[in-house]
Amino acid sequence: MPQAITLGELLIDFVASATDVGLEEAPGFVRAPGGAPANVAAGLAKLGLPAGFIGKVGDDPFGRFLRRTMADAGVDVTHTILAPEARTTLAFVASWSDGHKDICFYRHPGADILLEPQDIDAQYLSTAAVFHFGSVSLSQAPSRDATIHAVSVARNAGAFVSYDPNLRLGLWDSPEEAKQWIWHVMGRAHLAKLAEEEWQFITGTDSLEEGSKRLFDKGVELVVVTRGEKGCYFDNSRYRGHVEGLRVDTVDALGAGDGFVAAMLSRFIRSTDGPLKTLRALDEAGLRDIMQYANVAGALTTTKIGVIPALPTEQEIAVKMKAH
Repeated sequence: MPQAITLGELLIDFVASATDVGLEEAPGFVRAPGGAPANVAAGLAKLGLPAGFIGKVGDDPFGRFLRRTMADAGVDVTHTILAPEARTTLAFVASWSDGHKDICFYRHPGADILLEPQDIDAQYLSTAAVFHFGSVSLSQAPSRDATIHAVSVARNAGAFVSYDPNLRLGLWDSPEEAKQWIWHVMGRAHLAKLAEEEWQFITGTDSLEEGSKRLFDKGVELVVVTRGEKGCYFDNSRYRGHVEGLRVDTVDALGAGDGFVAAMLSRFIRSTDGPLKTLRALDEAGLRDIMQYANVAGALTTTKIGVIPALPTEQEIAVKMKAH
């Protein structure tokens, strides 16, 4: 059984073949498997950990390609459903060197939002030490209901719950609705990872310390903010600080946060005392060590087009850390 299970969207990213140009100016696109929670599952599998993915794709050429790609990456896809009633979601993506992205989704509806509560196998989910999800699956019903149900099952089973709001306002009916549902599940997460560009919208403040406190007040135990090449910020209400990133030759910034999350979660999964006990016992040095490891993984993810092909192995991270 998987040690980690993720749930959410699995889609095709059509990534602009040129960097630092918008979608209107892009000369062409490269097909790449994507979807933040799916990327995290693939990242964990590439790091040698048993990982599973729960979600729906269309029973179409793209959906079958995605399911096969995940399986080839080592992910358990027994709960990745091929849905005949809708097509696989597509996203066209242009990336800038500073990490900014221009994304246009084709999802009317996409198969990913048709995941239903009855599609969630509680017995399967309750075997995982770590459960990770994002907010894209909260943007529409019935996947919203399936996600909330799965979070409750995992949390009640004693799993370490990891949450990446992964804000994509274009998929929501309104910004207000996005904020409402993002916060609705915040209190069920032990770990919340936000990107710097999402911070002010989600927390309502530019202050990392004040925003973290608002998350702690909901029940989150560790807050991590990814800041692109500037590294990351961490705060567990006892220790907080910044860990510098490292410069690489960026080809495609998409998915850097997913590579970061996979590497970070791998360290919790591999901890001797288990993820939750480790989370609560970490001192500042332990937190910095995990964040440095995750920073390297996130940076390496930007060195190739597409996320899953670029997600690093443990050996690649070790080589880069030694050189750095």
